[in-house]
Amino acid sequence: QVQLVESGGGLVQAGGSLRLSCASSGRMFSSYAMGWFRQAPGKEREFVAGISTGGGSTDYAESVKGRFTISRDNAKKVVYLQMNSLKPEDTAVYYCARARRPYSALVRRASEFDIWGQGTQVTVSS
Repeated sequence: QVQLVESGGGLVQAGGSLRLSCASSGRMFSSYAMGWFRQAPGKEREFVAGISTGGGSTDYAESVKGRFTISRDNAKKVVYLQMNSLKPEDTAVYYCARARRPYSALVRRASEFDIWGQGTQVTVSS
């Protein structure tokens, strides 16, 4: 069974940076698009960033565009989220997820992802 494990969260001051990692235990990691989502207290889970199977295509929520960068290392079976210029409104639990279908186009809806990590807390203080 495929598992995703996030790491790299923590407490950072506004304007700071964090790099999240998501390691996959499954085979065929390179066959699936991957995504990062986040959920703040009292809010719905929202899409943050997505990356294609080979890493050549990426997609970002408007709120993080220009500040966050998603990347992947298929040899290591890891997807990353580099977060710069962090703001207090970025505070949330961050989840990585694997697309439901192999070789799918980039998608944003949570229902298009079927395997999720346990989440890692990111807290940005003002």
